[in-house]
Amino acid sequence: MSTPATPMPPGVVDAAPRYPLTLRVNGQETHVQVEAWVTLLDLLREQLQLTGSKKGCDQGQCGACTVLVNGKRINACLTLAVMQNGRDVVTVEGLAGGDTLHPLQQAFIDHDAFQCGYCTPGQLCSAVGLIHEGEAKSAVEVRELMSGNLCRCGAYPQIVQAVTQVMGISVCAESTDRSVVVGTVPA
Repeated sequence: MSTPATPMPPGVVDAAPRYPLTLRVNGQETHVQVEAWVTLLDLLREQLQLTGSKKGCDQGQCGACTVLVNGKRINACLTLAVMQNGRDVVTVEGLAGGDTLHPLQQAFIDHDAFQCGYCTPGQLCSAVGLIHEGEAKSAVEVRELMSGNLCRCGAYPQIVQAVTQVMGISVCAESTDRSVVVGTVPA
């Protein structure tokens, strides 16, 4: 027979254990303590006040929270902060060099590659990661490899133009050979 748990005295809170982390965030070494369940996104936004990375779906489907960890793009909502101990994290706030915008940030401005701007931080971090990966050799590949970052405003053509400009890839005109019947929406 098990013995019942002893109730806590009034006013005493049974606190969850916190774990010390050391991260290099946007080039600056940072020491924090977090509970085991805290995501990297929540750490960045709530403890470090780096609110550029957005909480969109909180399920890894929209890409609004994309950051770079050791140079690779990840969804910060899907990784626990404790898993990133000792790693280098770059958020949208860390892309610019002082007052000088990152070339992708300037290209997004030049190509009007954002409308509401909610997805822009994740799009920018994803594009930086894409460039570092070196896999995209065409606009089609840029579209495919950026497909995990959603834009509800539909600024995809401008985003592709901005990314391909920085990569030095020419963008061919989209094929418009699909027939359109007035009054219907092409699929």
